[in-house]
Amino acid sequence: MNIEVILFGSFLACIYADGVADVVLSCTLVEEGKGGMGGDALFTRIPATLVLRDVPVSPDESLETLTPFVPPSVPDLDAILLEAKVSSPEIPNADMLLHADCNEQEVFCEISRYFPHGSQESSGAAYFMVSLNVEGVDFSTALILQTLPMETDQSTLIQNKLGLPLSQSGTLLTEVVFLVFSPIKSVSAHLRGDVLLDCGFKQQEMPLAQEVGVEWRLQHRGKGQKVFEMTTRPDDAEGSKVVHAVRQGSSVDATLLVTEGNASVTLTKLKVVDGGTYICTVSVGLFHAQQIIHLHVIQPPIVSLSEEKLVLKTPSKLSCHCAKYYPLDVQMEWLSLSPADKEPSIFPDQGSLLSHRQHGDGTYSLSSQLTVPTDVTPGTQIICRVSHLALDAPLSVSVEVESPQPDSYLWFLGFLIVTLLFFIQVMR
Repeated sequence: MNIEVILFGSFLACIYADGVADVVLSCTLVEEGKGGMGGDALFTRIPATLVLRDVPVSPDESLETLTPFVPPSVPDLDAILLEAKVSSPEIPNADMLLHADCNEQEVFCEISRYFPHGSQESSGAAYFMVSLNVEGVDFSTALILQTLPMETDQSTLIQNKLGLPLSQSGTLLTEVVFLVFSPIKSVSAHLRGDVLLDCGFKQQEMPLAQEVGVEWRLQHRGKGQKVFEMTTRPDDAEGSKVVHAVRQGSSVDATLLVTEGNASVTLTKLKVVDGGTYICTVSVGLFHAQQIIHLHVIQPPIVSLSEEKLVLKTPSKLSCHCAKYYPLDVQMEWLSLSPADKEPSIFPDQGSLLSHRQHGDGTYSLSSQLTVPTDVTPGTQIICRVSHLALDAPLSVSVEVESPQPDSYLWFLGFLIVTLLFFIQVMR
């Protein structure tokens, strides 16, 4: 079941001793409803609060602005308030949640019920999937929470919506049992280069004692395809590792996968078709969760001019060639820098663009042609400036306008006249 929700959340942090803090997130509980008209599923969205307990705080962290979290004095059985202990396993880079509000970064938080594959309903435990994302920074984590066992009697508080027992303060007590994270949301890599797509996982029992599976899929131009799949066991028994590398040049380190929870995939010799949205899915025992990473394949243009020097006897054609770049969007502009100026200025005539040409490797080429008039001052630099996503800064090439040289015939005629006059003077 896929659940999508956009949450506008706020947060509050509180500090405890021993270098840990609580982070309070405003979230939304998403539940799938009955099918509506046309068969579309309806979703109910209910405000919820998530308290992350024992988030590690660095020693140099300022604690003055952190306010203690105080549960409601009177439990509200309609409110959905989850407490999650995150000390083991820890959430990587969770300190970003502490600073999001001060940095005016929005925290996106969605919660949904999670039903592990093969779990026994009689176990009494309930599970939740929590997706956390911080706007503008590389923080993305999917958590699986498991409710803590509680002894119940007639006085036990029960949450009205979920039907689950609550603590005396009205909170649903849980712990993080599994998480999948990525320290990057998107990455750019050059065509024909290599790239590492970073994905990892943690669970309470590390190193692992059971089979772990990782699958990487690519969504590209509306189509999905499997890139890499592997299942392995930590005992390294013969035949325990099964690898299916659909894309040639893709690999995951099996040893790092089971010992460190590193599910990152390496892609070599990138092609244009490798760009897109990658989905990392990690499965361990009853649990599985995903992360999404966007890969942008880029290639900077090769820029050149059609002329190495420009002598203006008549209006001259000058072409700027921008070759073998990706993606398609590129900006080309003409400038001029006269001997009397310190900064170039936009050339009055911006010329004409020829149509894009696409090469067999998916890259593009484009040319711009400019007519340079004869009234341009000698010594002026004619500049072609190109801007492209793969360039850190615009790339410029230039040619200098030179003064016209006297015609060789006139030079020869002048030489004969001077020579003839010399001999006339000598013969006298």
